[in-house]
Amino acid sequence: MDTEGTHDARNTRSDQVPRPAAPPDVPPRPSAAPHFAAPTAAAGRAAGSETRPGDAPQSPFMAWLSAPRVLAGPGVWAFEHKPRPKEEPQEIAVPQLIAGAVISFLCAWLIWSLLMNDYLGPYWKWPREVMLPDAWKTGNANIISSFIYMALVLGAIVVVFGRVGRWPTLFRRMLAPAANRVWDRLPAWLAPKEPAALPGGQLFARAAVTLLLVWLLWQWCIDKTTDSSLLMLQLEHLTPVSGEAASYFYYATSFSLIDLGLLLAVFSRFACLPELRRRYGSPSRRGTSDAKKTADPTARVLQVDQAEWAALRAAGAPGAADRLAHEARSGLMNDVDHARISRAWQSVRAQPSRLQAFVDSVRDHGAAACLHPSGARDLTTRTAPHDLLTSQVRIGTAAEDARNPYERRGTGCALEPEVLGTSLLAVGPPGCGKTTRLVRPLVESLCLQALAGRAAVVSLGTAASAPAPEDAFDAVVRIGHRDAECDLDLYGGTTDPDEAAGMLAEALVGDVAATLPGGDVRRAATVLGQLLGPFQVAHGRFPRVTELRELLDGAREAMAGLRATLEAAGEHGALRELDARERQAERPGDAGVLLADRIALLDRPAFAGFFDPTGRARQVSLRALDHPLRVRIDLPERGHAEAARILARLVLAQFTECAVARSDRSVFACLVLDDASHVITQEALRGLQRLRSANAGAVLTLRSLDDVPDALRGTLLGAVGCRMAFAGVTTWDGARFAEVWGKAWVETRDVTDRQIVSDEPFTKVMHSIRRLVTGKNVTAKAVTVRTVERERWSASDLANSVPPGHAVLSVTSVAGEHAPPVLVDLRS
Repeated sequence: MDTEGTHDARNTRSDQVPRPAAPPDVPPRPSAAPHFAAPTAAAGRAAGSETRPGDAPQSPFMAWLSAPRVLAGPGVWAFEHKPRPKEEPQEIAVPQLIAGAVISFLCAWLIWSLLMNDYLGPYWKWPREVMLPDAWKTGNANIISSFIYMALVLGAIVVVFGRVGRWPTLFRRMLAPAANRVWDRLPAWLAPKEPAALPGGQLFARAAVTLLLVWLLWQWCIDKTTDSSLLMLQLEHLTPVSGEAASYFYYATSFSLIDLGLLLAVFSRFACLPELRRRYGSPSRRGTSDAKKTADPTARVLQVDQAEWAALRAAGAPGAADRLAHEARSGLMNDVDHARISRAWQSVRAQPSRLQAFVDSVRDHGAAACLHPSGARDLTTRTAPHDLLTSQVRIGTAAEDARNPYERRGTGCALEPEVLGTSLLAVGPPGCGKTTRLVRPLVESLCLQALAGRAAVVSLGTAASAPAPEDAFDAVVRIGHRDAECDLDLYGGTTDPDEAAGMLAEALVGDVAATLPGGDVRRAATVLGQLLGPFQVAHGRFPRVTELRELLDGAREAMAGLRATLEAAGEHGALRELDARERQAERPGDAGVLLADRIALLDRPAFAGFFDPTGRARQVSLRALDHPLRVRIDLPERGHAEAARILARLVLAQFTECAVARSDRSVFACLVLDDASHVITQEALRGLQRLRSANAGAVLTLRSLDDVPDALRGTLLGAVGCRMAFAGVTTWDGARFAEVWGKAWVETRDVTDRQIVSDEPFTKVMHSIRRLVTGKNVTAKAVTVRTVERERWSASDLANSVPPGHAVLSVTSVAGEHAPPVLVDLRS
């Protein structure tokens, strides 16, 4: 099975777009792994990844596949995401931490000294006396049990006062950074920065040597004959103890254990003990640690089959699973191959009859099985980080801004079909980065997903602002270029004249529908239907642009020829439509005159040979959106601005109609319209709202909301689920965004200074001296904390506080989950 038609692109014409490529006899070498997926420490510490002693380092693909992915909500980059708490923790000042640690240490030291000198009485030894049998209270057993009991008491005191004094926090804030800096300056052979890259044999050898060294140093430290205990030299005379036995227990349980703890803390990193625990610890503990890392209740870890293809094995195809697992580990598979084969396996599970064909394809071609009809397995260039396991593309990082929620600060921001299905509107002036930092990564991601059989993308713009090179698409339509290989179907590939008339009327007069007699495009669609229907009956096709213009103008020769053909064929129903059109053409204010003027914009010498419905040219039809199609349409430039707007409205109308009318909606369809100026109409907004339930979406960019009729601006912002305001928007546009984003409850602090007036002579003198020294009156501050409702982003903030290269983004998923607006740094 190559594709079994599952991933083939088809068209209503004889030759398909894209041209199917025959499966290669020898699987081609895959392209390089994603540039962001190089083996890193985080990837090596991925949840569920297993590395055994002697294993070779993971390939870039396996490192990418085994990296943890935390699904923390819409718009959050899941690749190696680390959830943060919802509220910002109150950071304690360093002097306060030091004071608390010193006081708690002195208290712990005092209590331990009182216990060892029997100032607190024998009551603290009562649990040991009760629990131990009488046989253990004499001889060596008594000494050992006393040593263990005192060690437990000392540990409890350290734990309690360590928590009270915040010793771990002080260590992380002051000692850990200094220790890391010293450690990083050591030679690479002595302290490798990536223990995860070491084979298991070296890890065990380092651990054994380190533990032996620690044991020798500890024995030297506790050797009382040489008086060499590290802490004993400093502390043995500071706490007096009475009695030989008390002195023995005191030093044995305090100084010796502290010496051992310090040695283990110093040498634990060299011994790579955390890495050994991660690799060879129990699975239950690993799962517990992973669960603690993702303590956020809204986040969940994406469970990924680590290239073992367990579902394929369970279905009775172990040979195919072994072949795919071998190519994954040996570097012959890339992320697009994995996503494509996973998609093909999903179709096999939906139709089990395809299992044998799928297994045969995997056996013959390995990672190159189930190829896209174009034969491509990757794009030649990638300009943004992509993660095909979650179908996400990273567009930036949430800024460390006080207006961003704390849990989102510093996290990656990404877009995926789940949020693009609600459509996206981006507004910003020229040069703000809409094309380079938004449209280009999105088109790349959709093209990669199309190669994986998951998406169909139509990119609409000008040749100067092309978001991706030509080799990233299956078909490139250059309207107005003589050397263009593909043509655009003016009627959307439909055979229904009423449907074709509706789409064409929306393109021709959708922007001026309010000036028509009926107030909408229905009158224009009726006029076109009265001509397209009879012409199709007479000639078996729809008219060319020149023929349609003549019919709309009411040319006698064109109308007479069409009537004669219908009379010869005996099509009386079509003749009645033609008679009605002739009668209406005689009425004042007929829509046919406006339609003829508009269609004349497409009947220009620059467009000669285009929009030919006779089948002589290879036309691209959006009826193939249920297959992974990659199409780029370049609109005409310089001198044909109005024609470009008509074509943009035509493509948008065809896309919304064809995406909803698809029989198979498993493929996500997306239209990326760069510069949607004068394209948004009332019918277009209705079509955008229907895309959400059809597994489709649209991405629209605007220079300003002024390019949209005033009556439709609020409706447009309400019809899309994802909104993006770039740096440089005007306050008028910012007011619209601020209104649609709404308000939120925030806590405010009002500080009021009140002058202190005293009647006592001594206080007056002190206040006078203070006023002479500081130059200010003596005041008292009153702080009032209130919870008020304020705009998330005001119009002034959007217009003046968004830095260059940034944008404010809010997303909504198809399921209804939404995220508040976040300031995103698009340069990171």
